[in-house]
Amino acid sequence: MKVGEKVLDLLFPPKCPFCQRILEDPRAPLCPVCRPRLPWLTGEAGERKVDFADGCFSPLAYRDGVPEAIRRYKFSRVRALGKPFAQLMAQCLTDRMPQRADLICWAPLARKRLRERGFDQARRMAEEVGRLCAIPAVPLLEKRRHTRPQSELEEESARRANARGAYALLPGVDLMGKRVVLVDDVVTSGATLSECAGLLRMAGAERVWCLTLAQARRDGKTAAKKEENCWKK
Repeated sequence: MKVGEKVLDLLFPPKCPFCQRILEDPRAPLCPVCRPRLPWLTGEAGERKVDFADGCFSPLAYRDGVPEAIRRYKFSRVRALGKPFAQLMAQCLTDRMPQRADLICWAPLARKRLRERGFDQARRMAEEVGRLCAIPAVPLLEKRRHTRPQSELEEESARRANARGAYALLPGVDLMGKRVVLVDDVVTSGATLSECAGLLRMAGAERVWCLTLAQARRDGKTAAKKEENCWKK
């Protein structure tokens, strides 16, 4: 750990993103109390089908303390939470992805939303996952149309219509033969990810895998038949 990071840890001790307890080990992504309690997804429960993607992986179900932690990150501008979230995602990616990726990117915010929020939460997570997994994180997409937040839309058809045509490839993007990881915070209907994954395919990507911190279900069912701690100590 760098000297500057040690000083910051003394002044602002890292806290568990889910319960706000000060972490005894500042390198840990969460506290020992939350570790066994979180809704971990294992096996098939941690994977979702997303159009145009070869798989979508998530370490957590979107329930219990997970939604509040993500809201704190996105809307209360607690940017430091991007780092522990990315640690969980990086472990999930390492465990599940069948091949090594060439690039990692993210589903970007529109300019208006970026100005309101002050930062792009998916970009911060993607860059940290890329650092941890030694995969270059590069901007490949832009959101060219401001849309309603997907969380405000109940119907899957409305979510898909909301995302349709909202994204575009950045000029000059050529992914011929590349294997790409696409990052976002939560997957529900998969509308945003499928829209972005389709564009990456159009640019020539050979493989596209999606990675999110959490997986939500609109039908109210528990996503996992078996949920247990998949974080490696």
